[in-house]
Amino acid sequence: MNSGVQVGLEGRRALVTGGGRGLGAAIVRRLARSGAEVIVADVREDLAKELCESLTGEGCRAFPVVLDVRDAEAVAEVFRDLDETGQPVDILVNNAAVDVTKAVKELTAEEMTRVVTTNLLAPMYLCREGYRRMMARGGGHIVNILSTAALRTWTEAGPYAAAKTGLRAFTHTLFKEAQRDCPGIGVTGVVAGGMETPFIMDRFPDTDVAVLQSPEIVADTVMYALSVPPGSALAELVVVPRRETSWP
Repeated sequence: MNSGVQVGLEGRRALVTGGGRGLGAAIVRRLARSGAEVIVADVREDLAKELCESLTGEGCRAFPVVLDVRDAEAVAEVFRDLDETGQPVDILVNNAAVDVTKAVKELTAEEMTRVVTTNLLAPMYLCREGYRRMMARGGGHIVNILSTAALRTWTEAGPYAAAKTGLRAFTHTLFKEAQRDCPGIGVTGVVAGGMETPFIMDRFPDTDVAVLQSPEIVADTVMYALSVPPGSALAELVVVPRRETSWP
């Protein structure tokens, strides 16, 4: 896909969670092909390595990191390791997400915990580590991938909707704190509608792809957020398929 948004990211370093496939991989490709050095964080080492090898073959810079974003100490360790090697993160994209499609009465406590931890607490852990360091350097950008479930939910999506709603509130709070404390830091929530990615297709293989959008479109929206000059700020963007059923 040829994007209309051109952003030069040479000399900048990005970390993308859930970067091994789907939307995460689309974002990684756009960042890397725009000149950024990209750290591909994923719990699936094989997927992260394969993507990084492909991008390296194109002359891009991308490196895999195995990370379970639910582990706050593991998240902190990744940032400490980057500090020690002089590789600060300029762009953080919190993309990793999971869902369990069950009615509330059928959910186990473990399933609820996994969904909420991955989709809410994990990006909060990453924001905490990334934001502190961006504050110290005086700049950076955090992009949190949200969902239309944060705005209008549906059945069999209780923990997911709760987590994404919470992440949206957290993102807005961090945006306000950055406005107050460090105008050089951008904080943007991207509300993404249905995409043709494994996140949907693995669970709902019979989904009509005509009602979905390409993850490349959402990746391009992330790039647009990064393109805004320092004098302006993008708190939130909404990008949905034309036939999105959950918006508005």
